[in-house]
Amino acid sequence: MPEKLTIFQVNDSHGYLEPHPELFRAGGHTHHREAGGLARIAALINAAREEAPGRVLAFDCGDTIHGTYPAVQSRGEAFVPILNEIGFSGMTAHWEFAYGPEQFVKVAGRLDYPMLAINCYDDATGDLVFAPYTVLEAGGLQVGVIGIAATIVDKVMPKSFSEGIHFTLGNKELPGYIEQLRDGERVDLVVVVSHLGFPQEAQLAEEVDGIDVLLSGHTHNRLYRPAIINDTVIIQSGCHGSFAGRLDLVVDDRKVTGVGHELIVVDASVTPDPGVQELVDRTMDPHRDYLEEVVGRTETPLDRNTVMEATMDNLLLQSLLDLTGAQMAFSNGWRYGAPVPPGAITRNDLWNIIPVNPPVSTVELTGREVWTMMEENLERTFSRDPYLQMGGYVKRCMGINVYFKVENPAGQRIQELYVQGERVRPDARYTAAYVTSQGVPEQYGRQREHCSLHAIEALERYIEKGSVHADLRGSVVPI
Repeated sequence: MPEKLTIFQVNDSHGYLEPHPELFRAGGHTHHREAGGLARIAALINAAREEAPGRVLAFDCGDTIHGTYPAVQSRGEAFVPILNEIGFSGMTAHWEFAYGPEQFVKVAGRLDYPMLAINCYDDATGDLVFAPYTVLEAGGLQVGVIGIAATIVDKVMPKSFSEGIHFTLGNKELPGYIEQLRDGERVDLVVVVSHLGFPQEAQLAEEVDGIDVLLSGHTHNRLYRPAIINDTVIIQSGCHGSFAGRLDLVVDDRKVTGVGHELIVVDASVTPDPGVQELVDRTMDPHRDYLEEVVGRTETPLDRNTVMEATMDNLLLQSLLDLTGAQMAFSNGWRYGAPVPPGAITRNDLWNIIPVNPPVSTVELTGREVWTMMEENLERTFSRDPYLQMGGYVKRCMGINVYFKVENPAGQRIQELYVQGERVRPDARYTAAYVTSQGVPEQYGRQREHCSLHAIEALERYIEKGSVHADLRGSVVPI
């Protein structure tokens, strides 16, 4: 007999508790409007639960308890009562490891639902750090839920994120767990909650049979229609909690026979859940005076919604060059960071731009190293093999201009590279400013020094000088 089931998905909320500006596109134009808020997301889920008691599951694909000032200051702990009040059914992770594995395990242990990861292992014992799956009952169905954490945590993130643990891709382990759930647990439906990123998850669904639903994360895709690959339904739902994904499934004889999907904009049309709103206010109120202070003004809309170069990162890079006097500057190709429309910049905006608040550093690089470093980054962003893509957008840079062919093989993409308007000289030595080990990885350069100021201080110092512009400069250009 056919059974109905509703699944809600949230991914990459990045610590955003409250509504905030979000960027939307309409034809050839972009505009900002308010979206997001965990109390609104809770209201959407609770409304569905009231409509269909016992037939609604909600999952979090990770990047949840890091990315904003209250998240970082509490090392994720402030989010526990809020997430428990929402009542997710399961979760996996990525930036959660930023506090170190020990702290994350502590936070995860306080959640009322399981943290799931088939691909996160303890170095000392070889055991899984978290449960690989859980089995839930909903609407008369047995639902097997498998988690896959971000594989890049121990590959491109700071070493402290993965101290004592390591990660696989999860593709080798997944078939065995599907078989265990299908044949051993006799589940009616297999759901994978993943933070690998859409390109890797699409490849995974193509290669591995037996996944009914794959809830995708990491790459901030706004999928207005689900992707159907090898009979697997894949959805991903934007970022910053600005969207929630809803799947309405019909399951008959252990097969999905009907699919309805909506990518819901979490906007003012949704009345916040009062219980969750109270918890959010309790978390935010001690920080409001500090965070809401206006520290400057921007004439340029700031965002990270573009792959090659972004205005938000140009503001950061300009502050690094202004502070250090270096010839070039580098930072991560981050995706997170809610847009800042033209007008006032608050201290909260600065913490949203770079919540890790690393020290500003300098290093000496040869022209050859700059070329090699950028080739490495382009491969990690655009690799033909999805499993070799290592997350994020192109490394943000200023003071250089890179012209490259996206379609070329690894190591052969860059056609021309200029430093300060002059063609790069391979043996010449250049000074570079950067933030984090991903800005300039440790294998590159010499005479590395950390400045006394951190990124937030550098930004405040820069924007206090007057209204700022951070327009795109053509730093990285596909040709």
